[in-house]
Amino acid sequence: MLDSSFASAAPTWPIQGSKPRALLLGSGNRPHVVEEAERLRPIIDRHVEVALTDFHFHEDLSHTAADFAIVLGGDGAILRSARQMGSRQLPVLGVNLGKLGFLASIGPEELVQVLPEVASGQCRVIEHLMFHCSVRRGQTVIAEQLGLNEAVITAGPPYAMLNVNLYVDSNLATTYACDGLIVSTPVGSTAYNLSAGGPILRQTLSAFSITPISPHTLTVRPVVDTAERVYEMEVPEPNEGTTVLVDGRPLAKLTAVDRVRVVRAEPRFKLIEVRGHNYYQTLRDKLGWAGNLYRKR
Repeated sequence: MLDSSFASAAPTWPIQGSKPRALLLGSGNRPHVVEEAERLRPIIDRHVEVALTDFHFHEDLSHTAADFAIVLGGDGAILRSARQMGSRQLPVLGVNLGKLGFLASIGPEELVQVLPEVASGQCRVIEHLMFHCSVRRGQTVIAEQLGLNEAVITAGPPYAMLNVNLYVDSNLATTYACDGLIVSTPVGSTAYNLSAGGPILRQTLSAFSITPISPHTLTVRPVVDTAERVYEMEVPEPNEGTTVLVDGRPLAKLTAVDRVRVVRAEPRFKLIEVRGHNYYQTLRDKLGWAGNLYRKR
């Protein structure tokens, strides 16, 4: 059963009489992204009005009038686009020019069929959990960032094991002896969380996964809990390079008096889902689940 707190609805852009307005975004520093954008541009212009093009993530998107965004690249490009949009999240159609592409699920060859369907409203807009991560030093917030995938405390040089205290709603839950700690959204559960042995969460769940990195105690296992709680972490004896990352980008180096707070954010990431694509199909395709363990000899 899907979590009813997350919306799945038809798009709200005009689907009759005029073209919807779209942002064209992507990682221009990645191989072939700009060239592929130029090749696809006639198809894109046929079905949408491009309101803005940005392949370097420099533009302020908070005041650009558009109905949705077309993001060329991989999941990294979509993460950067979500960061760029900030509190004003537009629906995203991801075109995968990278490797796995859990969020950028359609290939460039599919855009010919998919884009006219999206422009005419034959799709769904599904909303996903985002989080707000802040670092507090006493009563002062020294850094904060909106995130989509995960917040990670990483040991950093000289790479000695850390003790990380985890508080849930101000109550001490446990102290991890580990190389770091991941607090992941369902969208991020197939990223670093999965590599560290964490669980795969259906992307529409309203939950966080807390996964220690290389825990010293074998009985320590990942925990999944509701996103309605407040998660706080502190490292009493950090390394010189102990850092908190949000979606793979450094947010702040940590001292012994800092507390990292992760809470559910008000904005929601919006992903356009088209006909013929669904969550378990993506898992089968991206994780190799389609293989048959028992083959006929």
